[in-house]
Amino acid sequence: MKTHLIAGTCEIADINGFLQTLGGVASGYGITVQAIDASKTAGSEHILAAAEKAIRAVQRRDSISDDLGMEILLYASGNRQIKRALSMGVRTGRNELVLVAVGDEIPEGAIRELENLILVADVAGYTREKRDAITTFFSITETEIAAVGEEKIPQLVLERVALMGLWK
Repeated sequence: MKTHLIAGTCEIADINGFLQTLGGVASGYGITVQAIDASKTAGSEHILAAAEKAIRAVQRRDSISDDLGMEILLYASGNRQIKRALSMGVRTGRNELVLVAVGDEIPEGAIRELENLILVADVAGYTREKRDAITTFFSITETEIAAVGEEKIPQLVLERVALMGLWK
């Protein structure tokens, strides 16, 4: 399976409408599309690792959810609780988000349609501005940060993603 990430910003007035639009693109092209709140992402590697692990879990019939999009969100959140994972989804108002498209092939038409829904920008990466949101969301302690260094926060998030598959 292939994975394609599209990051950017958009204004969402109606969450259900936005999710229906994503669902329409997904079903129209035979792919899965998941929107993730970029304020809690620690880089493309974080989202790609979550997608890879979710795909593997679904293929092995070892997933928490029967929906690949939800499974991606669960792994991205590093948590088995669907309610907690959903807090990593989109919300009403201005969003920085990462759209994750997964399929056997990701057609150019699908990528174009998804890119047209947002103002494409590099918002997926870890920044100092995201530090508090990420360390709080992923329960990363100051002790952990002191042990490995501030610059390793994205790796600590990747560790949470990797461990999520073992907490079954």
